Amino acid sequence: MSETHTTAPVFPPGRYGRRREGGRRRWPFALAVAVFALLLGGLTVAYYDKYGQTDYSPEIVGWSIPSDTRMVIEFRVRVPEGGQAYCMLRARDYDGFEVGRRPVTIPAPADGGSVTVREPVTTTARAAVGDVMGCRAAG
Repeated sequence: MSETHTTAPVFPPGRYGRRREGGRRRWPFALAVAVFALLLGGLTVAYYDKYGQTDYSPEIVGWSIPSDTRMVIEFRVRVPEGGQAYCMLRARDYDGFEVGRRPVTIPAPADGGSVTVREPVTTTARAAVGDVMGCRAAG
């Protein structure tokens, strides 16, 4: 049985340039990762402020279908004192296709809080389901 000893390669001086040390270039990478993490955190906070939790939270109470071209949607929305809620209502048919849509603006009650509203939506066909697609601050 023979043993083979490995040794580090020997390069002729000046032929391949200067060899670099491995530990010197780690701090720029770490700095880049830290800057990226800060930017990502800032972007997350900005989008959460814009699209995250809202004071204008709608809740469907029910709906009625008085005719083939009309649906009345009843919903409750929380509106902060002195504000107005801009809500988008949608009526869908039995297959789930949108047959009517209507924006409404709801003023806040005197002391703020929840408001229950009944709003009609004109439809192009007989509706089966009423939705509040979302509410946000009016303005």
